[in-house]
Amino acid sequence: MSEITGTPDAATAAPSTNGAFGGAAGAAGSGARHDASGVPGPASDQREPKGSVVQLIAVVAAVLALSMLTHSLDLLLVIVAIIVMVMIHELGHFATAKWSHMKVTEYFLGFGPRLWSFRRGETEYGVKVLPLGGYVKIIGMSNTEDVDPADEPRTYRQQPFPNRLMVALAGSFMHFVMAFVLLWGLFVFIGQPQPSTSVAGFSPVARGVDPARVAGLRVGDDIVSVDGHAVTSTPDFQRTVGRNAGVALSIVVKRGNPARLVTLTVTPARPSGATSKDDARIGIYLGSSTVTVAPIHALGTAAVWVGRITTGTVSALGHTFSPHGLSAFFGQLDNTKAADAAAKADSRPVSLPGAVRLADQAAKGGAADLLGVLATIIIAVGLINLVPMLPLDGGHVLVAVYERIRSRKGKAYHADVTKLIPVASAFVLFLIVFVAAAVFLDFAHPIANPFQ
Repeated sequence: MSEITGTPDAATAAPSTNGAFGGAAGAAGSGARHDASGVPGPASDQREPKGSVVQLIAVVAAVLALSMLTHSLDLLLVIVAIIVMVMIHELGHFATAKWSHMKVTEYFLGFGPRLWSFRRGETEYGVKVLPLGGYVKIIGMSNTEDVDPADEPRTYRQQPFPNRLMVALAGSFMHFVMAFVLLWGLFVFIGQPQPSTSVAGFSPVARGVDPARVAGLRVGDDIVSVDGHAVTSTPDFQRTVGRNAGVALSIVVKRGNPARLVTLTVTPARPSGATSKDDARIGIYLGSSTVTVAPIHALGTAAVWVGRITTGTVSALGHTFSPHGLSAFFGQLDNTKAADAAAKADSRPVSLPGAVRLADQAAKGGAADLLGVLATIIIAVGLINLVPMLPLDGGHVLVAVYERIRSRKGKAYHADVTKLIPVASAFVLFLIVFVAAAVFLDFAHPIANPFQ
């Protein structure tokens, strides 16, 4: 079995058999390596606690000072939020493994040399130099790992199928818990976004194509009807405009104080790179307001939103990794026009640096925008981890299910994971190429700021 990485960004390490759950969301390389027995290294490898604490405080102080000097505290907040997400992911693996009486020898943030650590019982907790992810070390996660015979009953591989499945799924499960809590807090303390039909700003559909301004729309105009159809919500407006590319539409707005009705004519246009025939736009942002929700009622509202974000993310991932989606994505690498169009339309998958940039932009827009973006990122990472391929969590789920199917009463079957190494290596190689392409596009053709 191998390390389980939190996102494709972490998939630069070749599959291994070190028995670690590694939720390295955003790690450039999650190549943490440990003695296969799961026993910590010799005492000489441990840093003195006092010196380690001083070093840790010095690093944190330096990062904080640099963020203040460069006026990037919002970015630091986002990075800390991502790190917290990773460690809560690992906490899911850690807690369920402990509950199942498996032997957990390490729970770490980061990779590389130890910066600071301490031991409680049989588990070492700490921080390593490169904060590019995190991992939990559980002994005996595959049939290839050598374990002290005295510890064999407490290995991952010797546990009942429900326990192994629970441990493998626990990391991703925590993502949905985190997203639910964030959304619940958003609705209770800040408010639930309520769509508005009032014009909040303009964004040209394409270079030199600005239908809304040409038609004479103004910020603050409240849209009453389009093409004779009453507008009561943003989806109503989008549906009517979207299917009328190139067609002159009559649009009625309320304007001024006291309000008066004004009739204008606008011709929707399709943005460059649009893939749907019903994707016409006029180049405006509609405003929104927020209304706080009672704590009990917010439980259901948050659950509904988690479901909506999940289904939307699954659909987006399905499109991205379809043959057509992959062809369009990699085609942007040598097609500047297509890459710019995808960036403007926000129709391209982003890498972790791109997601952090998006969250940083959201933070500048306010707490509501930030919490919404973080919830979306958290769910996306959780879903990616469930892809049934090693070294992701879903790969361990697949192995556990396969072993359960092959097992017979009184005789457990243990899969030979060395046979999966070629497939896992090919998958990791694909992820490396995909993530490298996404990072390149995020720097060369960044997604337009949707919070301006």
